[in-house]
Amino acid sequence: MLAVPNTPEAGNRSTTMDTLRTPDDQFTDLPGFPFAPHYVSVPSGDGAGTIRLAYLDEGPADGEVVLCLHGEPSWSYLYRHMIPVLVDAGLRVVAPDLIGFGRSDKPAHREDCTYQRHLDWLRAAVFDELDLQAVTLVCQDWGGLLGLRLVGEHPERFARVLAANTFLPTGDNHPGEAFLAWQQFSQETPTFPVGFIINGGSTTELAPEVVAAYDAPFPDESYKEAARQFPLLVPSQPDDPASPANRAAWTVLERFARPFRTAFSDQDPITGGMDAILQGRIPGAKGEAHTTIEGGGHFLQEDRGPELAAVVVDLVSTTPDAASRPALVDPA
Repeated sequence: MLAVPNTPEAGNRSTTMDTLRTPDDQFTDLPGFPFAPHYVSVPSGDGAGTIRLAYLDEGPADGEVVLCLHGEPSWSYLYRHMIPVLVDAGLRVVAPDLIGFGRSDKPAHREDCTYQRHLDWLRAAVFDELDLQAVTLVCQDWGGLLGLRLVGEHPERFARVLAANTFLPTGDNHPGEAFLAWQQFSQETPTFPVGFIINGGSTTELAPEVVAAYDAPFPDESYKEAARQFPLLVPSQPDDPASPANRAAWTVLERFARPFRTAFSDQDPITGGMDAILQGRIPGAKGEAHTTIEGGGHFLQEDRGPELAAVVVDLVSTTPDAASRPALVDPA
């Protein structure tokens, strides 16, 4: 299936960076996903054009903002079990599709996908375009690699953080054999089976139509350049291009004083144990009601979405003054 031609009339993509846009009919009648998409255009990073980012925006416009960031290779569909619980609690849920995923535009060339660009695209969407303030961040997988960087660079924007099966790596420690195996698979498999990967990273057996929904953003392999590149962008060596900026973000996270809670699952071989590191290094985590969600795999939103949503609701309801607290403690 071909993308809409790159013409000003079509408005399909930036004038210089080659991108693809998944046809809308790929997203028809997805199970359990009645949510309408919204769109913003952000600078593509090539100095000339723009690229379109899709997001969900559910719940009351004046509700406290919960920013739900998905990871690799999922999209906002991952949060479909959580959104109703959060909205019923009076919260406004904003769930972007990262560039290269979901309904967002997809770079056609892997070299256009860098850690910094993905961060800049997300920052431009949620801060420059949507101007989100007093944000409660919910982040998993790459949602944390990007979201925790944003907390480290814009701590004043965040009232609270809930980290689930994620981390902010600097490449200074061994990434673990499970991650290296995943990285190797992602580069060597002839086709990149997105729905199969989500199913394999979940403890529940996903229905075929749910697997198909995760495949929906990618009509063929040409749409998967960002998904293919993401595993290589995770800093796994100290001299990784993203390592200095991630280390700088950690110097801020180690002063972040607002509520920071972890809710990792008990069956994730990729991030197991990283919750303890976050709890030990981030001041706002002290005294918080950290939890381990039983029965969840790496994609715990899929396995235990309502349970994770309940943790978010509790975090918000028990810290009503979070946004008024100082964002950072004074350095020692």
